[in-house]
Amino acid sequence: MTAKEIRQTYLDFFKSKQHHIVPSAPIVVKNDPTLMFTNAGMNQFKDLFLGEAVVKYPRVADTQRCLRVSGKHNDLEEVGIDTYHHTMFEMLGNWSFGDYFKKEAIAWSWELLTEVYKIPKDQLYVSIFEGDEKEGLPRDTEAFELWKQFVDEDRIILGNKKDNFWEMGDTGPCGPCSEIHVDCRPLAERNASSGKDLVNADHPQVIEIWNNVFMQFNRVKDGSLKPLPAQHVDTGMGFERLVRVLQQKTSNYDTDVFQPLIQFISEKSGIKYSSSAEPGEKGWNEAVAMRVMADHIRAISFVIADGQLPSNNKAGYVIRRILRRAVRYAYTFLNLKEPFLNQLVPVLAEQFKGVFDELYLQKDFVQKVVLEEEVSFLRTLGKGLLRINEFVEGKSYLLSGRKGPLEPGYVNKGWYKLPGDFAFELFDTYGFPIDLTQLVAHENMLTVDMEGFNSALAEQKNRSRAATAIDTGDWVIVNQDNDTEFVGYDLTEIETEILKYRKVSAKGKEQYQIVLRQTPFYAESGGQVGDIGRLEDHSRQFWVEITDTKKENGVIVHYTDTLPTDLDGKFWAVIDEDKRVLTEDNHSATHLLHAALKKVLGSHVNQKGSLVNSDNLRFDFSHFAKISEEDLAKIEHIVNQKIRENIHLKEQRNVPYDEAITSGVTALFGEKYGDFVRVITFDDHFSKELCGGTHVKATGQIGYFKIVSESAVAAGVRRIEAITAAKAEQFIVNQSKELNQLKGLLKGNQNISLAVQALLDENAKLKKEVEKSISAKAGDMKQDIAAQAENINGINFIATQVDLPSAEAVKNLAFEVKALVSDLYLVFTTLIDDKPGITVMISENIVSEKLNAAKIVRELGKEIQGGGGGQPFYATAGGKNAYGLTQVLIKAKDFIA
Repeated sequence: MTAKEIRQTYLDFFKSKQHHIVPSAPIVVKNDPTLMFTNAGMNQFKDLFLGEAVVKYPRVADTQRCLRVSGKHNDLEEVGIDTYHHTMFEMLGNWSFGDYFKKEAIAWSWELLTEVYKIPKDQLYVSIFEGDEKEGLPRDTEAFELWKQFVDEDRIILGNKKDNFWEMGDTGPCGPCSEIHVDCRPLAERNASSGKDLVNADHPQVIEIWNNVFMQFNRVKDGSLKPLPAQHVDTGMGFERLVRVLQQKTSNYDTDVFQPLIQFISEKSGIKYSSSAEPGEKGWNEAVAMRVMADHIRAISFVIADGQLPSNNKAGYVIRRILRRAVRYAYTFLNLKEPFLNQLVPVLAEQFKGVFDELYLQKDFVQKVVLEEEVSFLRTLGKGLLRINEFVEGKSYLLSGRKGPLEPGYVNKGWYKLPGDFAFELFDTYGFPIDLTQLVAHENMLTVDMEGFNSALAEQKNRSRAATAIDTGDWVIVNQDNDTEFVGYDLTEIETEILKYRKVSAKGKEQYQIVLRQTPFYAESGGQVGDIGRLEDHSRQFWVEITDTKKENGVIVHYTDTLPTDLDGKFWAVIDEDKRVLTEDNHSATHLLHAALKKVLGSHVNQKGSLVNSDNLRFDFSHFAKISEEDLAKIEHIVNQKIRENIHLKEQRNVPYDEAITSGVTALFGEKYGDFVRVITFDDHFSKELCGGTHVKATGQIGYFKIVSESAVAAGVRRIEAITAAKAEQFIVNQSKELNQLKGLLKGNQNISLAVQALLDENAKLKKEVEKSISAKAGDMKQDIAAQAENINGINFIATQVDLPSAEAVKNLAFEVKALVSDLYLVFTTLIDDKPGITVMISENIVSEKLNAAKIVRELGKEIQGGGGGQPFYATAGGKNAYGLTQVLIKAKDFIA
């Protein structure tokens, strides 16, 4: 069976068991502060397990794109080294939300594996939870008895909490699990020894293939377990491992999931892939590199397709790190010194066509982003390698702290080390992965002070964690019913009651989160900011301010600095209507802008992000070139034309997703849509999008649309910032006012462009005359300064204050003096526009470790409370203490005394 057939067989099997087949959720998680990426199939159903959402389908199955590269579930360092760990992988899953439980889940998993996929029963082992006395959790005897119907007792293994009690994170749904393992060793080995002792022992051929998790508990903040409102089943089967077993391969990478990518790499690099190479053998490093590249491009591509671009923080940094790890392997072991990784994107997109079409539809965009990241990092890689080489040539370190020449006898004992702070500088400044630093160090007969590196890294993480840490308490239930409702499309206030609340603390500030039974407050989503407003008591005499509204696991959460006194009473939830109206102006304008961009630039334009608030709008979109002024004017004109047409909003709620897509609606990549969606239309032939935000009733309300900037955000992504309504009006008023003031300054000259150009031309002419004057003055000075040279130990030393009006003039004077005086060591001090400065010039033939302009200028700069740098023969510094200039001239002589 091919991988596609295996995947479809799984879905068809559970469809026959009355499961509703749902699409994969995006790999990038939104509206859940506890997760960065989808790391398990159950993530998108978390609110159902917690009882915070209505169950539409009690039985569900899917194949889910997952990523495990950070936090508790982190497989990154094993990827490529072994045969079965991956960053991005597919999780085949079937769920029961309060419907069937252990009996059906166990029976169906056995039926599918042994009767449909025909895996021999004597190759399978199962494990159950042995219990945990510390937490008061008993052995899962129910699962044990159920498994005895299918397998002999000696194939049932008791597993500890680590292996057989599944938890998504530090908090959240959890429960005992029952794993199914398959022994893929050759028949002779299986006959010679039982595979039972190899289960969960990291044996490469005895692997877990399926996990049946029985969700019974919720782990709360204090670490205790609370029973869930209902019992659920969460199963997950690693697709790549399943394909390996069914295709009878010894490695996931030998299946048709990875081979198209690996063979492409092999062909283009001219290096044969050896799947059987062992560590230390010829071809091992090359094979690992190909596996890393084939794995990592999957994670990179799907994350970008789901809307997360590489960046320097959070999820963006994680994906940038994965990309750089792949480039490093290609560069080091496959000799691929030019951008190559991006060429794998079309190969991957073709593989997943018809399965995950979001990648295929965006393959050109994804490839462009990967290419730009490669180009950037290959530049950085070169700089970093040069920095390491310079460091290694200049220094060598012993653990004892002694310095000296490298002695091979000590090297093998690992005595010589690159300092940890230097390794961290490479990591932090150049984006250099630590494993690459270790590799280069090893090639130079050095090791790396990992203790020092990890200490510096921990300090940075602690600083970052302290800046962003959020301490969240457990929910306090006020009213047991969890059935919440958003009424903000139709109402701006409603009488309601509090269902639950909790305390949160971030950056030293305490706040509360409140969940209401009904609310008109729109929760931040899709780029639109959350509503603010008030929660008034029933008498409307007292209230608390709602400072923000967000969504967490599908629940609308209201933020407030204080709690109402009578939590169990009735309240009026009232939004700030003025801010809502202005926000709606900007949100509807983004829809008009999106349509205008497609019309002017082409159908390739797709939204890549947005921010909509009451002040302005920001719209990111896929496009590969700067937009011309002419096209910007066309885009702005189209939007304003649609505003003047006063197109009435056509809103359709609860439209079946497939029906909406068939009608030609624009959907956003990376968004998770349900079975029923909301369609926002401004003219059926112009703008029709899926959207959950709030909008104007007619476009005329927007008033006017004005683009204020257009810029690049990342490779293949542009950004337009714009204003509407009152802000746009004020912008025009201010522009008109400035224009009238300018006319006044130009004495009523109506042709402002010609008048300003005349002034610029006159200014340029005067500037040239000033430069001639300065040059002449400097020319008169150079002979006098050259005559001041004092010979000290064979070096001609000059230190003097110079009075010139520009740094460029000072630089030219320094070079002219250098041309007149051989073996020169020159120090100038300056005061230009009341800012003190230092210039150091040294003849190249006398530059040394001690007589180095860059080092000297940094030391002298301390006297003026400043700093600087440059080259060994020429460097400059600036500061803020002019009184220190005299001391600079005195101290300068110390370097050759």
